[in-house]
Amino acid sequence: MIDNKPKVLLLGSDGQVGWELQRTLGVISEVVNTTLSGQGGLPLDLLDAKAVRETVRQIAPDYIINAAAHTAVDKAETEVDLSRRLNADAPELLGQLAVELGAKVIHYSTDFVFSGTSDRPYREEDAASPLSVYGQTKLEGEQRLLATGADALVLRTSWVYGNYGHNFMLTMMRLFREKGQLSVVDDQIGAPTWSRMIAEATAQIVHQLRMSAEGAAPQLGLYHMTAAGETSWFGFAQSILELMDVSCNVQPTSTENYPTPAKRPAYSVLDNSKLNQAFGLQLPDWQDSLQQCMADRLT
Repeated sequence: MIDNKPKVLLLGSDGQVGWELQRTLGVISEVVNTTLSGQGGLPLDLLDAKAVRETVRQIAPDYIINAAAHTAVDKAETEVDLSRRLNADAPELLGQLAVELGAKVIHYSTDFVFSGTSDRPYREEDAASPLSVYGQTKLEGEQRLLATGADALVLRTSWVYGNYGHNFMLTMMRLFREKGQLSVVDDQIGAPTWSRMIAEATAQIVHQLRMSAEGAAPQLGLYHMTAAGETSWFGFAQSILELMDVSCNVQPTSTENYPTPAKRPAYSVLDNSKLNQAFGLQLPDWQDSLQQCMADRLT
């Protein structure tokens, strides 16, 4: 039985997932938070490789959890270098440092690594073919991290929302209060995933890895971690509206009528069977999570 709490270095603790990770990981580990601004944690710029090396070596964590990324999908189309440095270079550096220190790495990726042409939920072994710079750099980050040989866990998730940061749910809640009518894309299908569920599942994974350190640990590598079920952005928006005490006429529209700089996959539902088999984890249905998330916010 292991008594000492593991030391976790959390990067991006001021983001959607990072903010929730602070709460959940604090119960089972000693968490060192880092943010770009330094507010709520140590200041750390992932673009500064020297500073990253010095900080990670000084802290000497048992786990490096990377919740930081360039997630502005449309901006990434013109901020290619920045996107690559944050989404690909940084994970590779963290992997190299993990090998040096004997630490484990948990890194988050995205459903946008896929083209969206599948007629069934994507499995980990399916060929990736991203349509955007964001998807391309996130895929490169996965590959370069795993290529370091680090004890790494890459968790692909999708359509992340929550009560903190910038996301579709918060945007829709604001627009529903401001506008009487709204059109939302109905031909992109995915699984909205609450940031708190990602954080709680991650904490369970850390606990399992810690408890199995002296025994047979679950296999690391690439896993999908999303809410159960699927919907369109229009369906997601309708469910948000139904949980609010406001009136708005929401109409479906097509991607063709709502052009964006970055292309999105038409279908990016992920198969979570591998995660369930390895760790016994299954995130709740997206509608149940949304209801709980919004209840927390509106009460």
